Amino acid sequence: MYNGDKIYKKILLCVDGSKFAERAAEHALFISSFSDAEVMFLSVVETNFSAGLPADESIYQINGLLKQEAEKNVEKVLKVGKNGFNDIKTTTKIDEGSPSEIILETIEKENIDLVIMGNSGKSGFDKLIIGSVADKVTKKATCSVLIAQ
Repeated sequence: MYNGDKIYKKILLCVDGSKFAERAAEHALFISSFSDAEVMFLSVVETNFSAGLPADESIYQINGLLKQEAEKNVEKVLKVGKNGFNDIKTTTKIDEGSPSEIILETIEKENIDLVIMGNSGKSGFDKLIIGSVADKVTKKATCSVLIAQ
């Protein structure tokens, strides 16, 4: 039963540059405006592609470009809110690794109450081989997860 406490104190908004992430940002902005929840923007640079490759300069350059793209994705989502996030406490985190693993680790480390993420729209062979990040997170998360379409 609801006792008057705020349901959401900290929301994790997963950002990947997709239109689904923009939609997720709209949900985060709406929910946080009513709950006064802090919103943490998380963008994960997928680095699994380089597993087993020799660590040379070209790999470092690719990782650098991917990090820059992740930063741009966060900025893009902030603009989607048309500066609506100005009155909301926000933090930004850009990390490297497996997106689902980083999201699940962040939920635990940051005491996240709600994860909001877009549906990546993967289907067919891609989903069979790598699986959907949204699927993995919803199955293993210790908090509520909202998937924006």
